[in-house]
Amino acid sequence: MTGSDPYSKIYEELIGFVPPKIQHRIRLGLETDPELLEAIENVREKAMYPDCFDVKTAQLILFAVLISHVSPASEFHARGAVRSGATKEELHAVAGLAFLFRGLPAFNLAAEVINKIFDE
Repeated sequence: MTGSDPYSKIYEELIGFVPPKIQHRIRLGLETDPELLEAIENVREKAMYPDCFDVKTAQLILFAVLISHVSPASEFHARGAVRSGATKEELHAVAGLAFLFRGLPAFNLAAEVINKIFDE
């Protein structure tokens, strides 16, 4: 599932692809309850992109939050940040902030994600 619906296009534009869990959410929503899917996506978009942040800043914050949870989904927001203009140094600085509250596991995951993105 890529490109055939407006929800997938948002992810493709931001990070270059639709993550598998997101694909499942969109597919199930379109098949069973398109109105609920639309409501969820509208709330997600409103919360993720408040008027006071540009996309890069929002993606850096989301990367920090997910790194602090040592979540593999942090990679998607790191990619979104880079595609929105973030530098390797900015992502590294975010990793340093996450280190303060989650320690080496968060910092190590951040380093892995950052290197993966910039090695491609």
